[in-house]
Amino acid sequence: MKKTKGLSSLSVGEKGVVDALLCRGAIRRRFLDIGLIPGTAVLCYGKSPLGDPKAYLIRGKVIAIREEDAEGVLLI
Repeated sequence: MKKTKGLSSLSVGEKGVVDALLCRGAIRRRFLDIGLIPGTAVLCYGKSPLGDPKAYLIRGKVIAIREEDAEGVLLI
């Protein structure tokens, strides 16, 4: 059985691979548009001074994602 965790749980410098998207609606569409699909490697690149949002390296681009949105992305 695969052990999964949320994207928001990554610390700076930590990596993961997308397993599933649990979110719905517009945010799901945005994630799909930036290539955040199962099998995609993700690196937590940095975080804002207050900790939210965090910056993630996804397919060669740095994308800022709020914690509440990142919780809908499961990683393995």
